[in-house]
Amino acid sequence: MRSTLERPSERVRAAFGGAPDAVVPVPDSVAWRCGDLVFKPAGDRSRALWTARALDYAEDPGLRIAKPVRSLDGRWIVGGWSAWRYVAGATEHRCEETVLAAVRLHRATAELPRPDFLAERDDLHAVADRIAWQEQDRPLPEAKGGRWFEILAPARRQVKLPPQVAHGELLAGLLFDGDAAPGVVDFVPYYRPGEWGAAIAAVDALAWGGARGALLERWAHLPEWPQLLLRAVLFRLAAHALDPRSTVSALDGLRAASREVSAIL
Repeated sequence: MRSTLERPSERVRAAFGGAPDAVVPVPDSVAWRCGDLVFKPAGDRSRALWTARALDYAEDPGLRIAKPVRSLDGRWIVGGWSAWRYVAGATEHRCEETVLAAVRLHRATAELPRPDFLAERDDLHAVADRIAWQEQDRPLPEAKGGRWFEILAPARRQVKLPPQVAHGELLAGLLFDGDAAPGVVDFVPYYRPGEWGAAIAAVDALAWGGARGALLERWAHLPEWPQLLLRAVLFRLAAHALDPRSTVSALDGLRAASREVSAIL
């Protein structure tokens, strides 16, 4: 459901060199398309600027990375909007390709610095991330995922991989268009080992993408893979338990993913 009906004004579109054509909404999004440009509200200015710089920096021949567009006077944001090159495609549950895309993206962004705004985040996903990595403690309702969290948490061991920016929502964020490379149109940053982003993609694929346990085995060559999968499923369990809108069906998927992860610990 669209959270806002606001659209970029003609002034904003002109500032980025957009065509005078009428804008059309991007399905299941708050973005608007105008020719080969996509306009997104820049609600959190710090994050919007970081995302523009991160995706402007990232390059990989196996990914179609949406590039930010500067305004005619050099700005990333005008009137509360950012502009991006249009990338064709739709979300699909191509689980194997999503994990590979995560590996590629995190190698391409390994040198990016830690975003300053991460320390100030206090939304439920930021809290869930800190809980999973033992940086914060909070009771989790047993019936909403807390029980599975309690069962799995004692298996945590120290992860010695270096942190970097890691994308936390690739399964729901990649765009596929036939045989074309996967399209990356956003970046949901955390600061954890890059392979943790691949682990989240794998756990999400098990929970909600129709994947089976064999997916985990195919990526077992990644360093510290079992521990990163454990942190990924604990992150999702904590987020589900903290979310007042979480559903029984989503928890059923997380239970299935938890069983597959526990089998390889």
